[in-house]
Amino acid sequence: MDDNAIVDLYLARDESAITQTSVKYGARLRHVSYSITESTETSEECENDTYMEAWNRIPPHEPRTYLMPFLTRIIRAISINRCKHDNRLKRKAYILELTSEMEECIPSSSSIEQELEAKALGESISRFLRSLPEDKMTIFMRRYFYLDKATDIAKRYGYKESALRMMLLRMRQDLRAHLEKEGLL
Repeated sequence: MDDNAIVDLYLARDESAITQTSVKYGARLRHVSYSITESTETSEECENDTYMEAWNRIPPHEPRTYLMPFLTRIIRAISINRCKHDNRLKRKAYILELTSEMEECIPSSSSIEQELEAKALGESISRFLRSLPEDKMTIFMRRYFYLDKATDIAKRYGYKESALRMMLLRMRQDLRAHLEKEGLL
């Protein structure tokens, strides 16, 4: 079933929307959650919470052209919140590592002014990612959106881990320069 039809089911408040979403995207959503929680049970719970959240957000949103990113964003937030709630985030050194890596090039959102600029920042990051070659964009997304470990990404794409880390460092430096150029840093 295509995304338009699934969104139509949500809009019609048809419970089969959840079943169809699970059939089409369930495994990918569990993978995203598992990469954060490292627990099969927790990732399944987060998947179910994602379907409930999607049910509540559609309508007013109609993510016909971006259903998977819409669901991925929801499950990431739920999974991270679950880790925080369970006090497991402290033990997840790679999440803390990713946070510190991205802090090098993205300002914190500690003030109201910076929170108001969050949309502009997101759009700027999207423009930066679209300017990258597809393989680099995918690697960047795997690392910083899906929270995959560098060792797993290196294996998946055939890089040495040191080369991949250097590539990520250069992309973060390029992102920082891009954000400075656009006046967001």
